[in-house]
Amino acid sequence: MGSSVFNWSRIEGKQTKSGERWQFFQSPTATLDEFECHLTALNKGETAHAPHHHPEEELIVVKEGTTEVVQGGVTNRVGAGSVIFHASNVMHGMRNAGDGVASYHVFKWISPGMEKAQDGKK
Repeated sequence: MGSSVFNWSRIEGKQTKSGERWQFFQSPTATLDEFECHLTALNKGETAHAPHHHPEEELIVVKEGTTEVVQGGVTNRVGAGSVIFHASNVMHGMRNAGDGVASYHVFKWISPGMEKAQDGKK
């Protein structure tokens, strides 16, 4: 992926069991094996998925609403404008803890060689 612009009005939302999701991109870059960005909107009380962990790191920017974030057994409540970093292999999960929709942008990346290491090929 080279320099790009992703116009919100051209990104198609897809309904999920807990709200809606917009996929902006998921592609290799000059320095990463993969760089991915999506926006998740959760309905009141919902989670996108069960708490989990993975080798890749991710950065989350809360767009609207209130989310409850669990990381390694510690719970925090954050609102719009907050930034969340999930470190590699730390158990984490998020829940909409507000009265309306909560939405957030997720940025996840796979560093060079990481995919091979995940597959046991390195």
